[in-house]
Amino acid sequence: MSIAERLPTTRGGRGLALSAAAAAWAAAYWTNGRLWDLLLYDAAGMDPKARLTETVHFFLYDTVKIALLLTGIIFVVTVLRSFASVERTRALLGGRREGVGNVMAAGLGVVTPFCSCSAVPAFIGFVAAGVPIGVTLSFLIASPLVNEIAIGLIFSLFGWQTTALYIGAGLTVAIVAGWTLGRLGVQRWVEPFVFETKLGGQSIDSTAGLTFAERIQMGAEEVAGILRKIWPYLLVGIGLGAVIHGWAPEDFFTTYAGSDNVFGVLVAVAIGIPLYSNAAGIMPLVQALHDKGLPMGTLLAFMMSVVALSLPELILLRRVLRPPLLAAFVAVVGAGIVGVGYLFNLLLA
Repeated sequence: MSIAERLPTTRGGRGLALSAAAAAWAAAYWTNGRLWDLLLYDAAGMDPKARLTETVHFFLYDTVKIALLLTGIIFVVTVLRSFASVERTRALLGGRREGVGNVMAAGLGVVTPFCSCSAVPAFIGFVAAGVPIGVTLSFLIASPLVNEIAIGLIFSLFGWQTTALYIGAGLTVAIVAGWTLGRLGVQRWVEPFVFETKLGGQSIDSTAGLTFAERIQMGAEEVAGILRKIWPYLLVGIGLGAVIHGWAPEDFFTTYAGSDNVFGVLVAVAIGIPLYSNAAGIMPLVQALHDKGLPMGTLLAFMMSVVALSLPELILLRRVLRPPLLAAFVAVVGAGIVGVGYLFNLLLA
C-alpha cells in the first residue's frame, strides 16, 4: 500500500497526519545529540574528551542529522516543486540577464538556512523547474556560505568590519562562480534525472493537476530514491570527516596554517574540505584558532571551505553532477575561497 493510500481522506485528517510526522521529525532532530551523549557517555562510559569518543560521536550524530535534514528538505522541496510553474520559476531566477539571476539566487541563498548537504535537494528542485544551472549554482554556494547564523556569530566575535568583508566576499564568490560555470555551458554535465519530476517511476509535468495525496506520494518516493542512491557515499564522507575531527589536533593548524607559512590559506582550505559542519558548528574551532594567532583571512577561508566545499556535499553532488562539472565546481569555488583568504590576510594584516 502506498503512502497516498494510507493518508486520511479528509482534509483535517491529512493535516493531522502531516503535523504528527513533522512533530516526530523535529523531536528526532532535536534529541539526536542528547541521545548519543546518553548512549556513549552514560551507558557505555566512554570518555567525552577521548579522541575515539569524539570520532564515534561525530560519525553517529552527523549521520543521523544529515539523514534527517535530507529527508525533510527533499520531501518539502519535492512537494513544493509539484506546484511550481517551470516558466514562472525560470522567469524569476533566470530571466533574460543571467548575471541578474545569479545576484538574485545568491541573495536568496543568504536568507535560506541550508547547510551544504541539505542545499543539494533544493538545487535539484531549481534545475527541474528550469532555472539555469549557473544561477542555481550561485544559490548552492551562497546558501551555506553566507547565512544569518554565520553573520551573527562573526559580528559578535570579530566586529562589523570583518562581518561586512565576509558577506561581501561570500556573495562575490557565489555570484562570480555561478556566472562563470554558467558561461562554460555545463548543462550537459548534469545527470538527466535531475531535470525530471517522477511519480510512480514515471516522468510527469510538474504543473499537472495532481491531487494532494499524489504530491505527498511524490515527495516520499523522491526521498527514498535519493537516499538509496547516496547513502554509501554519504557514510564514507562522514566517516572521513569524523576521523579528521577526532584526530587532527589544533596544534596541527597553527603549525602548518599559521602566519609564517605563505601557503597557510591553501593548507587551511585543504583541511577544511574533508570536514562537514555548518557555520554554527565550526565557529568554536575558528574562535579557538583565532586565539592561537591564526590570521583572520586563513580562518575565514577555512570556514568557507568547510561549509561550502565539504566532502559529504561533494559526494552528494556527484549523484547529480558528472565529474567534469564537479571538478569545475570545486576548482572555481576553491579558487574564490583561496583568493578571499589571501585578500583578507592582506587587508587585515
